[in-house]
Amino acid sequence: MPAFPIIFRRSSTLFGLVLVLALLAGAAPAAPPAAPASDPLTPAMAAEYALQAGKLDEAARWYLEAAKAADGDAVLAERATRIALLAKQDANAAEALDLWRARAKRSPSMRNAEATLALRRKDERTARRELQALMRSGEKDGWRYALVALDAGSGDPKLTGRLLGQLIDSIPDQLEAWLAFGEFSQQLQRNDLAEKIVTRVVAKFPDEPAVALLHASQLREAGKTDEARKVLSALGEPSLLSPELGFAVANEYSEMGDHVQAAAVLARGPQSDRSYILRAAYLAQAEDKVGVAKVYDELKRDSAAPDPGRRLLLGQIAEFIERHEEALEWYASVPGGPQRWQARLRSSTVLHKLKRADEAFARLRELQADGDADEETRRDAYLLEAELRKDDSNLDGELDTYARALAAFPDEKQLLYARALMWERRDDIPRAEADFRRILAVDAEDVNALNALGYTLADRTDRHQEALELIARAIAAQPDSAAIIDSYGWVLYRLGRKEEALTELRRAFTKQKDAEIAAHLAEVLWVLGEKDESRKYFEESRKIDPENRSLKRAIDKTGVVLPPLPEKTGA
Repeated sequence: MPAFPIIFRRSSTLFGLVLVLALLAGAAPAAPPAAPASDPLTPAMAAEYALQAGKLDEAARWYLEAAKAADGDAVLAERATRIALLAKQDANAAEALDLWRARAKRSPSMRNAEATLALRRKDERTARRELQALMRSGEKDGWRYALVALDAGSGDPKLTGRLLGQLIDSIPDQLEAWLAFGEFSQQLQRNDLAEKIVTRVVAKFPDEPAVALLHASQLREAGKTDEARKVLSALGEPSLLSPELGFAVANEYSEMGDHVQAAAVLARGPQSDRSYILRAAYLAQAEDKVGVAKVYDELKRDSAAPDPGRRLLLGQIAEFIERHEEALEWYASVPGGPQRWQARLRSSTVLHKLKRADEAFARLRELQADGDADEETRRDAYLLEAELRKDDSNLDGELDTYARALAAFPDEKQLLYARALMWERRDDIPRAEADFRRILAVDAEDVNALNALGYTLADRTDRHQEALELIARAIAAQPDSAAIIDSYGWVLYRLGRKEEALTELRRAFTKQKDAEIAAHLAEVLWVLGEKDESRKYFEESRKIDPENRSLKRAIDKTGVVLPPLPEKTGA
């Protein structure tokens, strides 16, 4: 989908100087003073300051002032519209959009903004008009802009679903467009619309394998797995399919829960490292260690003179089927190159599994001190040691590992991030915050750290406004990230803005079926009194990951009683 201009990146030398002087003075930089109406530069700088500080409401207001002052500047009017939409400042967005209309011709980008604003305001008539105009425009990618607007409104699945249903007749005769709208209807969990779209696309493109895969996926989502299997079987003998199509068919069987059949599809025809890896992975998901062992034996027979990558793969499969001594032999036989470093790391894990922890840690220490190893490998040796110490419940050892690692690699972001998660797991929020802030001191735009710190403050403290500003900075950089939208929804909930939170969390779950997002959505629905729908998401979260910490906390908080999990059956 097209990327729209969201952020006015810091580029002004003058603004940079203002920041530097303020920091040298030991104070937080103050926003520039209000500018005369004829000067767009100062409000634009103020808008950028607010955006960098995570104050989206202020950024939207300042951008609107800059757009007003910049008479005739359509680019600034567009930017003001986009930032106001991002900040959920609908009134400002409407005013900026009026300026944009007055300064530029109607374009797909402008119609996208109009449709997005209309969806936000529940103005179904205007949204439908703009979406249909996009779909019927002569622009090649008009449908993409319409789909982006629908995605922005997916926090209200009923409204979005109604509009999607009204757009079906306008989908252009492009395979890519039909597939995209079919997938979106599945994300909305609208099986009725997905079925309607798939019926049309099958009729339009009957011989396209991608259409058959979409059809099978739609049937699976509707619970019609027998019919889905027939569609996949109709594609023909798997060994005659292209490699990519074979992988896609196998994945569809895996999504049905039939991991054994997924592996069987890939077992036919020529083999590659990728097919061996996926076959082993699918059989592992089925907990079929006998099947994995057969893949291992087949791989050995097919590897008379295995190269380093194949030796590493053999070691990994031997490790999974608990032939640990063989795994160590394979890892030791990897001659050189990047696979050699990976093999040395994996051998430490195997030694730890064999209860030879002293040898495992000794090997990791050797690797950490190996001057021939690259920095990434040495860093990973510290991260692996910390993980193994955690598995041993050796909290002091874990902490000591991070201390040695950061002495060797001061301010290394992945090490700081991992240690911050350790502190959070230990409920030591001040130290977790300190490590996240060390990352931001090195890279103020690190989106992962901004989101993680914001979420931690939202979830584990009462500093919710501060959390909102951190998450706002992350969402300004990556407005379509499911994880960041989830954090945004969660902090809105913690601020008491439950209806807004529900909209964002629904949109996040549409983008990614994740246990934590589902748990957040379930809790908000429960608090809003929507208990039947809440239970649905509690069960969805538990199905994805029954051990998820957010799920457990939500169950404790709400007191919801869920039916017992079905007993696990073997392959």
